[in-house]
Amino acid sequence: MKSLLENEDNLKPLKVGQIVDGKIIGRGRSALFLDISPFGTGIIYGKEFYDARDELRNLDKGATVSAKVVDLDNEDGYIELSASGASQELAWGTLEEKRERGELLTVKILGANRGGLLAKISSIPAFLPVSQLKSEHYPRVKGADSTKILEALKGFIGQELEVKIFDLSKKEGKLILSEKAKESEKIKEILKNYEVGNVVKATVTGITDFGAFVNFGQEKLEGLIHISELDWAIVENPSKIVKMGEEIDVKIIEISNNKVFLSLKTMKKDPWQDIEKKYKKGDIIKGEVVKFNPFGVFVQVEEKIQGLAHISEFGSQEKMKKALKVGEKYNFKVLSIEPKEHKITLAL
Repeated sequence: MKSLLENEDNLKPLKVGQIVDGKIIGRGRSALFLDISPFGTGIIYGKEFYDARDELRNLDKGATVSAKVVDLDNEDGYIELSASGASQELAWGTLEEKRERGELLTVKILGANRGGLLAKISSIPAFLPVSQLKSEHYPRVKGADSTKILEALKGFIGQELEVKIFDLSKKEGKLILSEKAKESEKIKEILKNYEVGNVVKATVTGITDFGAFVNFGQEKLEGLIHISELDWAIVENPSKIVKMGEEIDVKIIEISNNKVFLSLKTMKKDPWQDIEKKYKKGDIIKGEVVKFNPFGVFVQVEEKIQGLAHISEFGSQEKMKKALKVGEKYNFKVLSIEPKEHKITLAL
């Protein structure tokens, strides 16, 4: 009875997808035969043999091989097996353990696409998104030109990077890596020295179409000044506000998920202060048309103050563009002023 209980697992029927251990009992030209007692004889052949040939080539008779059950009873009466399938199955389990432990892995970059870098871990394809590169490896390309980003990423091919497993799903065959995750704990500790409202001296390290990256503090932490936080005026081109290598004073406005968001405009005088003393509802003011958008037209009222004439005041885009020209000045009536919201609504 004791012997039967000890071998209870061997009495359970085999299932497709199950991992089994078998001893090599023979070889064919492109096949390997395994004894997987008490279930019978297994075979690795055809494509499955070819895919795992490097692993199986030097194994001697009697050696134990782990394999995945593909078919319980093929046309020749053998239990069909996959050695590469077993390797991947076991590899996914190992990767899951590494993710849970937060283990650092060294991977060689094999390729690149517009979204990031390509690698392999235990023969499983892995992807390192651009967003998960550490700051010094992030491709800061002017205008976020996707072709130039790809060229910058291709420069990593052949290099080895230290990463952590960010996300994985065996079912979806998804293995996502992160280079910056390894720094997250360190950054988390450093950020305890900073809080929202602090003013810090920063150096501009990158300019994109959505804002500017900076380094600040003795630790050279990275932060982002979003385009909307560069100036009180609407900014079309961040490089007109800041220059690479420029030193600026900025204010921390948000710390979230180890990311720091900064503001340059809060270090400048708010041109909307006391705006109600200058303009009142019903006033007629002269403004320059600067830009059409689906909601209406932006009008330059002062150097850093723009108002909006809503499309409903014209009836349609066509009528609006017939009535106005970019660069021309017109008389507009003030419909409303909301200083806190930084809004002036106008009508031609």
